[in-house]
Amino acid sequence: MKKRLLFTSLVVFLGVMLLAQFTKGRTKEKAELASLEQLQQANKQQLQLGERLVYIGGCHDCHTPKKMTDKGPVMDFSRALSGHPAKLPPPDVDRKEIEQKGLAVTQTLTAWVGPWGISYAANLTSDPTGIGNWTEKNFFTAIRQGKHKGIESGRMLLPPMPWDMISHMTDEELRAVFAYLKSTKPIKNVVPPAQPPVSAAAGK
Repeated sequence: MKKRLLFTSLVVFLGVMLLAQFTKGRTKEKAELASLEQLQQANKQQLQLGERLVYIGGCHDCHTPKKMTDKGPVMDFSRALSGHPAKLPPPDVDRKEIEQKGLAVTQTLTAWVGPWGISYAANLTSDPTGIGNWTEKNFFTAIRQGKHKGIESGRMLLPPMPWDMISHMTDEELRAVFAYLKSTKPIKNVVPPAQPPVSAAAGK
C-alpha cells in the first residue's frame, strides 16, 4: 500500500513538473514571438520613415534617372535612385564658358556642370555599385561631414548635393534613411567619376 501510494505521488509529482516545464516553455515561446513581432513592427516603421524622408528630401530629384515625355521629364522609377546612367555621355556644353561665368547647368538632371567641374548623381541603391557595401558609419560620415563615399580621408561631396542641409536630420532620421536605402532593389550602375574643372584639368 505504501509502495503504491509512493508510486502514485511520484507520478503526480512528475506530472506537475512536466506541466510546469511545458507551461514555462509556452510562456517563453510566446514572449519570444511577441518580441519578434515588436522588432518586425519597429523595422517596418523605420523603413516607412526612411522612405518618406527620401521622398520629401528630394533624393529622387537628382538620383533617379528621368524619362522625357510630352509633359517634360518624369521620374523613371524602374531605375529609382540608381544615379546617373553609366552609358549616358557627359553633358555637351562649353564647360570653359560655364566655369568662367560661374554658372551651373544640367541636361539630364543627374549630371551637373559648374565651376567645380562635372558631378554625377550617385547610385544609392543596395547594389555593390551603389551603397550595398556601405556601413552606417560611412553613411553618417557622408552626410554629417560631406565626405565622398563616407570616407573621412576622401574628397568633399560636390554640388548640387545638399549634404549640409541634410546633415540637420536627427540620428534616428539618418538611420531610417540608411535602412530604407539598404532595402531598395539593387540596380547595377557604375556612375562615372566626377571630373575636375577645365582649368584644373589643363594644369592652370
